[in-house]
Amino acid sequence: MVKPMKLVLLGTGGYYPSQRRHTACLMLPEIGLVLDAGSGMFRVRDYLATDHLDIFLSHVHLDHVVGLTYLLDLVPADVLSHCTVYAEAEKLAAVREHLFAESLFPVVPPFRLEPLGDKHSLPNEGTLTHFPLKHPGGARGFRLDWPDRSMAYVTDTTATSDADYVEKLRGVDLLVHEAYFADDHGDLPAITGHSCLADVAKVAAAAEVGVLLLVHIHPQLERDDDLELSTSRQIFKNIEIGVDQMEVEF
Repeated sequence: MVKPMKLVLLGTGGYYPSQRRHTACLMLPEIGLVLDAGSGMFRVRDYLATDHLDIFLSHVHLDHVVGLTYLLDLVPADVLSHCTVYAEAEKLAAVREHLFAESLFPVVPPFRLEPLGDKHSLPNEGTLTHFPLKHPGGARGFRLDWPDRSMAYVTDTTATSDADYVEKLRGVDLLVHEAYFADDHGDLPAITGHSCLADVAKVAAAAEVGVLLLVHIHPQLERDDDLELSTSRQIFKNIEIGVDQMEVEF
C-alpha cells in the first residue's frame, strides 16, 4: 500500500494575520519543502523533519515573504545553512534589496537565494514545475508530481474557468487554491488579482482535479460558515476549507 504524503497548512489567510489565520505558508515536512513564507512560517520549527529546507515563493508581496525574516531564530543553524529560497530572479532581487535592507533587517540569514529553474527535482522521483499567474507584479503557480500522486498550489490570481493556468492543473489529486472572496464582488477580484469562491470551483471542475482545498482566505472571514459552500459544491463537489495547522494527506 502506498504511503500518503502529508501537507501541513501553516498559514491559510491573505493580506494580514487574524486570530484564526496566519498568512500564506504550506509545508511538506518529509521532504523539507515550503511553499510561500508568510507569517505562518513561524510554525515551520514544529514540523521540521529534514536537515534542509527548500522554500518556493509564488511572489514577494509582504504577506508571502515576511516569514523569511523569522528564519534566524526559527531553525537550527545547520538547517539554515542548507536552506534555499527560490523565486523569479527579479523577485529575489527585491527581497535582497528591500526586505533585508539594513535599516529594516540588519542581519541577513545565511540562506541561498536561487532563481527558479524550468523544473526542480524532488525526493522520491518527484518534480516541481511552475507557471505564470495574473496578479499585480506577477506571480507563479506550482505543480508537484510524483509517479503516484500530484498536487498544485495557486494563490494570488483571479480565477476563471478559461484562464491559461487551468491546463497546468489538469488532473492533479489535490489543488490548493486561493479563495479570498466568499462571493461575487463585481470587478474587485480582477482589480486586486484575487478570486471568488464560485470561480475557483469552476477552475477545479474545468481542470478535473481530485480535491479542492481553499486557502488565502480573507482575514475578516473568521468562520467556516462565512465561506458558504453549498452553491460552489454544485459546481465542484470535493471542496474543503483550509485552516491553520490542518494536515492533509494525498
